[in-house]
Amino acid sequence: MSGGGLLVAGTTSDAGKSVVTAGICRWLVRQGVKVAPFKAQNMSLNSFVTREGAEIGRAQAMQAQACRIEPTALMNPVLLKPGGERSSQVVLLGRPVGEMSARGYHGGRQQRLLGTVLDCLERLRGTYDAVICEGAGSPAEINLRRTDIVNMGIARGAGLPVLVVGDIDRGGVFASFFGTVALLSPEDQGLVAGFLVNKFRGDVSLLEPGLDMLHGLTGRRTYGVLPFRHGLGIDEEDGLRVSLRGAVRESAVAAPVGEDVLRVAVCAVPLMSNFTDVDALAAEPGVVVRFVDRPEELADADLVVVPGTRGTVRALEWLRERGLADALKRRAAEGRSVLGICGGFQVLGEHIEDDVESRRGRVDGLGVLPVRVRFAREKTLTRPAGEALGEPVEGYEIHHGVAEVLGGDTFLDGCRVGQTWGTHWHGSLESDGFRRAFLREVAAAAGRRFVPAPDTSFAALREEQLDRLGDLIEQHADTDALWRLIESGAPQGLPFIPPGAPA
Repeated sequence: MSGGGLLVAGTTSDAGKSVVTAGICRWLVRQGVKVAPFKAQNMSLNSFVTREGAEIGRAQAMQAQACRIEPTALMNPVLLKPGGERSSQVVLLGRPVGEMSARGYHGGRQQRLLGTVLDCLERLRGTYDAVICEGAGSPAEINLRRTDIVNMGIARGAGLPVLVVGDIDRGGVFASFFGTVALLSPEDQGLVAGFLVNKFRGDVSLLEPGLDMLHGLTGRRTYGVLPFRHGLGIDEEDGLRVSLRGAVRESAVAAPVGEDVLRVAVCAVPLMSNFTDVDALAAEPGVVVRFVDRPEELADADLVVVPGTRGTVRALEWLRERGLADALKRRAAEGRSVLGICGGFQVLGEHIEDDVESRRGRVDGLGVLPVRVRFAREKTLTRPAGEALGEPVEGYEIHHGVAEVLGGDTFLDGCRVGQTWGTHWHGSLESDGFRRAFLREVAAAAGRRFVPAPDTSFAALREEQLDRLGDLIEQHADTDALWRLIESGAPQGLPFIPPGAPA
């Protein structure tokens, strides 16, 4: 017998689907429900490697953590990794299967994947009491409905009730709720059970007359009004919001333990991937993290991070165009700290041979690390563990570039020359002891009297964040009604709201 299910859709991208999904998952698991997350198709440059070596979106990995289970490829069967304005790498069941234009994907490939994603969902529902699915964008994108496999396509295929989330902080939430339903076909409308208001500020009693009117107009109830809370975002999907909105990224910087703060500048390279790597730095009291795109912004930085990217050669050209390449070379020569991660590590090397990603052949790197990189067609997807700076460290690797290290001191899978460090390992800074040892090295090189806090646990901060999301659902949503929805499906007899989907 299949377990219950729910699709969390949104009036727009960034309405709060990921956080609401994670919050419902954490609330359910605290009630003793065996629950799993699911997103049929994800477009994201922030990805994660599961223990079996599959690549999925980081948001689904975090939602799995909310469920207190290991993430698997079943939870995100299709991942699209943009490589430019019009094309993406298609990752199917955790493995890349090729590049495709948006026209080619929506022109037929996507629809052919519906059977695959429904099978993955059914396998999860056969194992768990409930599966909480996340939609993408809006279910009312009428130009894409015919080939949709992530919103109403999956809801119809699996008979899932749909909860539509709207961000009231943006304004226009009532029109967005009504319009979302009114642009769906009668069959799709029959699965839309109701609404959830996100990011409300103020007195809920002032909102209630509007919710009553919305119910009168649509025949659908509102399942909760979640208040605005800072720092409730989980790992981003669709690109960098430079405001650093995630849990640690939005929090105020705590006072340093030592006498000085430590300033970290992150180069905002094009097609940046896994910028969540720096969240662990921002979690440290006294560490100030900012994203930069001008060389003068590196001047007062104690550490410069060149992060991962889905376009290594493009990022290299961007660094040169901006003058950041010369600034990075000067820093390296002066013994000032630079950390390159994945694509950022590759650009610091001597040269890159790329006939896979950019197909540009041999391209000179910045030449500050004795490393040569050759792009392989097979993608490296691993979860390495080891030791660095006398501390245990774990990470994950997602890259086509194969690095040949020709010198320097060993550093994870890469190398270190002076204060210039390079590695393919994402997530290494989440290892608390290693992060503290690395920051002590950076502070010493910068002459800063910065002392890492002895008790910062990044894993504990993540757990606190997920519990706060669970608290939001428990305290501000009608959880009894939510559970009935998950267990029994959409209410019968929901009215049709004209005009419906165009022919």
